[in-house]
Amino acid sequence: MNRKQFLKILAALPITGAAMKLSSLAKMTEPLKNTERMPVLFLGHGSPMNAIEENEFVSGFRQVGSELPTPTAVLCISAHWETQGTFVTAMEHPRTIHDFGGFPKALFDVQYPAPGSPEIARETKELVQTTTVGLDENWGLDHGAWSVIKHLYPKADIP
Repeated sequence: MNRKQFLKILAALPITGAAMKLSSLAKMTEPLKNTERMPVLFLGHGSPMNAIEENEFVSGFRQVGSELPTPTAVLCISAHWETQGTFVTAMEHPRTIHDFGGFPKALFDVQYPAPGSPEIARETKELVQTTTVGLDENWGLDHGAWSVIKHLYPKADIP
């Protein structure tokens, strides 16, 4: 099953179908190369220390990353971004946000310089029909995102 077939099936689900139009999904995926079927994952970061420690959680994140096909982009939804409204990160080079306190300096030294994709951010904004989505040029990647994704894709080369 290719990406378009998967998205068409996904669009048939009531909650997704209400939020996105099938034609919009097809339009969004046209310029992207097909990848293997990609799963939707829920990966909670647990302690922010998992970003720098070696433990079973980190090993699990790395294992998942090694078993997945390489995506063309990652959409990460983080509970650590408190806003008035709904926003998507839209800058070319999102900064690494250290939105926590009381941890060792080594955790604050971590940088995850993954590129952004303003184009995919704009497409995401257009696809969501149930609420207004803003494009954010300031926030970046908070620890709810980078502390997990850095183990799945350590080269930080996927938008």
